[in-house]
Amino acid sequence: MGVLMSSISIIGTGNMAGVFAERALAGGNVVELVGRDQAKVAALAESVGGATVGAAGTAPAGDIVILAVPYASAAAVVGEFGDALRDKVIVDITNPVNSDMTGFVTPYGSSGAQEIAKAAPAGAHVVKAFNTLFANVLADGRPADVFVAGDDEQAKVRVFAFIESLGLRPMDAGPLGMAGALENAGLLEMGLMTRSVKHTNFFLGVNLLG
Repeated sequence: MGVLMSSISIIGTGNMAGVFAERALAGGNVVELVGRDQAKVAALAESVGGATVGAAGTAPAGDIVILAVPYASAAAVVGEFGDALRDKVIVDITNPVNSDMTGFVTPYGSSGAQEIAKAAPAGAHVVKAFNTLFANVLADGRPADVFVAGDDEQAKVRVFAFIESLGLRPMDAGPLGMAGALENAGLLEMGLMTRSVKHTNFFLGVNLLG
């Protein structure tokens, strides 16, 4: 298929971090795991096999940095890394929804990705992606669509290559201002999960009519 290999740093030690690490390694990417709790990071690296552990307080090694943390802490994490994220592509996978999953905790007219971008250093490029894929769908390896929004075209191209390495199909939704639309799609999925589908074994995708 000729997919380019990416160098990925995953910030977080939860379920999504583990799934991303496994899929990224299976896709032939170089993977580093980063987190505050070094013991948890080391345990996760051991469980997935093949990932390196980033040293606390150092810049992430990957060209692409995946924020696999809850939205509530995402901007703070980006702020803590500060200039260590300069020139990195920061992938925001979060859904900034409220506790009853009926709306957002972000300021009116903004999005989670745009709030995270405000915390990022100059030269870093925030890209919204993966927020419409539940962890089990990402883990099971089936082809699915990944909607992507971002202002820097080169950064998006690098994220597209990473998405393709996972056997998934990138769908460019436009600039970072479109992240709100993607987050609404994530909210729609949560509403469907709660009221109609009753499970997370589904994804939103695009059917191209011939």
